[in-house]
Amino acid sequence: MWVNKTYIFNIFLFLSSYTGFTQNTLIPDANFEQALIDLSYDSGPINGFVPTTNINNVTYLDVSLKNISDLTGIEDFINLTFLDCSENLLSNLNISQNTKLSQLFCSDNQLATIDVSNLIDLNIFWCAKNQLTLLNVSQNTKLISLVCDTNQLSTLNVSKNTNLGVLICENNQISSIDITQNTLLSRFECGNNSISNLDISKNLSLVFFSCENNQLSILNTEINNALSTVNCSNNTLGELDFSKNSNLTSLDCSSNQLCRLNLKNGNNNNAHVNFSNNINLNCVVVDTPTNTPINWIPAGFLNYVTVQNQCSNFINIDSLNNVITNTPYILPSLIYGNYFTQSDGTGTPLFTGDVITNSQTIYIYNTSICATNESYFNVLIVTEDYYIPKYFTPNNDGIHDFWKVEDFNNSIKNVAIFNRYGKLLKYLPANSLSWNGTFNGKLLESNDYWYAITLNTGETIKGHFTLKR
Repeated sequence: MWVNKTYIFNIFLFLSSYTGFTQNTLIPDANFEQALIDLSYDSGPINGFVPTTNINNVTYLDVSLKNISDLTGIEDFINLTFLDCSENLLSNLNISQNTKLSQLFCSDNQLATIDVSNLIDLNIFWCAKNQLTLLNVSQNTKLISLVCDTNQLSTLNVSKNTNLGVLICENNQISSIDITQNTLLSRFECGNNSISNLDISKNLSLVFFSCENNQLSILNTEINNALSTVNCSNNTLGELDFSKNSNLTSLDCSSNQLCRLNLKNGNNNNAHVNFSNNINLNCVVVDTPTNTPINWIPAGFLNYVTVQNQCSNFINIDSLNNVITNTPYILPSLIYGNYFTQSDGTGTPLFTGDVITNSQTIYIYNTSICATNESYFNVLIVTEDYYIPKYFTPNNDGIHDFWKVEDFNNSIKNVAIFNRYGKLLKYLPANSLSWNGTFNGKLLESNDYWYAITLNTGETIKGHFTLKR
């Protein structure tokens, strides 16, 4: 059988360029190859491959910011210990063959998955700003720095990473994280997640700690003496005690539900503090109340004390006036508290915009970690054209201070008020149907008084009411 030897030889030459005969590595991404040309690992022109002998001893490779979409060929960089491919367009990254990697930076790409299980020597791993939903670092026990913020992680297990000094996992969807095994942590950032419970009692080396925009209701920093910076803003914290944190220089605990805040740690003059938007916080414990730094926020806060028992257990509550109307009453919005049909936050909850159609007492109840408060008001819905109160209490407490006739349909012409002997005490025209319980500038005593109401029809209505002091 005749064989065309020249044809076979040409085929062999073609295939060998891709199979290692000439030790070439396939580089299908032109931008990746151009980066290698710029680093003198390839002589050019761009032809889709690079001599393997030029790269297999490379230990350091920085190809960040090169618009690379495909890092195929990286597997032949078998001696890499440092790889930075950040800020590219990568949707896939296979570094399973790069087992000597100790530092990997692949942030700001489009990675949905990444497998680092073979990288047992990895000690720095930054994969932030990708689209990762899972991240397994259980085999990377030498990690000292893990930055995986701004992904789509719902869980993160770092219990095996006992050498971690830096952990940044903010801007994810994490609801729970255990860092009790990470006793060397000095920087921990977990803000903008859904974490409701966090134990930092084992992290005695913690210096920088941020957990803002979570769902924390309790935070204990009592034994974290190294803490310098804390951001725990936008949680539901009711109490914070930093009296043992003498190295604290920056604190943001704004927008919580604080009613107790202790900052008496001997370092107030060196600290910047923001505790704004804590509407129930009526006093703050500090080193020297008369010498609080002027840069603290809110600037207008004045109630600084030296011990907690100087603070009153007080919580704000909205207070509404009694309502007398001949139409349904719509509940207005509240700032402090919630509506209930019974005292102490019991009965049926009512809500802003609810329509009240029958006479009743409505309670406003507010509660926090350290106090409760309550107010109430009466809604009286009448069917007549006017309402005549049976008593009033003019003691300047804002409740029933005036005897006031309600004229819903402008049917009243005037009102005359008499004492029990028929002496005229007050004449009220139609545009002023209220009386404060005085005569010639003097307070009248508690007693019954009489009225004569003249209607526009000419009819006169008579009766009596009580003044109570």
